[in-house]
Formats: sequence, structure tokens, C-alpha cells
Amino acid sequence: MARRSDILAAARGWLGTPYRHQACCKGVGCDCLGLVRGVYAEVTGRMPEAPPPYTPDWAEAHCAETLAEAGRRHLTEIAPGLAEPGDILLFRWRRGLPAKHAGILSQPGWMIHAHEGAAVAEVPLGIWARKIAYAFAFPEDNG
Repeated sequence: MARRSDILAAARGWLGTPYRHQACCKGVGCDCLGLVRGVYAEVTGRMPEAPPPYTPDWAEAHCAETLAEAGRRHLTEIAPGLAEPGDILLFRWRRGLPAKHAGILSQPGWMIHAHEGAAVAEVPLGIWARKIAYAFAFPEDNG
């Protein structure tokens, strides 16, 4: 099982990585999905599936829960209210739209995430707290 301390150490290792759409390279560039994929690879020893090319408006264009479905393939879905530090959170920008942003809960009320125009940062959940749509824990086995 991935230890929460390992997940958080890996996530904090990405702090300061510049935002780059569709990238997943610590210290060079990533987007929110690239951050989660990179941390997953560090703590499990394997990279999850590569996403197909996507545009910034992919969720609005497809109206499918693509990110949540991928989470279910690689992680364990949990109730958002049960999320603990080290768990993955998915957010909706607006009610009625699919979840399209991801972050890693770092401590109660805080997350590590990447967003356009900023480097990976550890920030208060703030208004993001009411936008949480899904939560996932890392897999039980790393084999």
C-alpha cells in the first residue's frame, strides 16, 4: 500500500514545477493530470495509462466523466468527505459539468495542484472545497 507520507513527499517534490498543458515532467512542466500521473508513478513504480491529446475545453466538449472514469481504473474511489491527506480530489468548475481538475489533499483544508498560469503549489482549498466532485485513494497494492 502506498503510504500517505510517501505520496505527500512525492507530491511536494513537484512544488514549483511550471504549468505546461499535457506535460508530466517534474521540474520541467505539468498540468493537474500530469502532476497526479507523476506522483502515481513515483509511489507505485508504474505510470498509469497515457491520456489522449486533450484541449482545455475537453470536459465541456465531451460531457463525459473521463477523469473520474480513469481514476476508477487506477485508484480506489472513496466518498469525498472521507478523503485524507494523500488522496486525490477531482473538481467541477461548474455544476452540471464533468470534473476536469485534480489535486492532492495535502492536509485538512489544503491541496497540492497545478493550474494554468502558476507553478505547482500547496494552497488552501478555499472555494475549491465546494467544487469537489470525487475523491480517490491510492491502490492497496503496488505490484
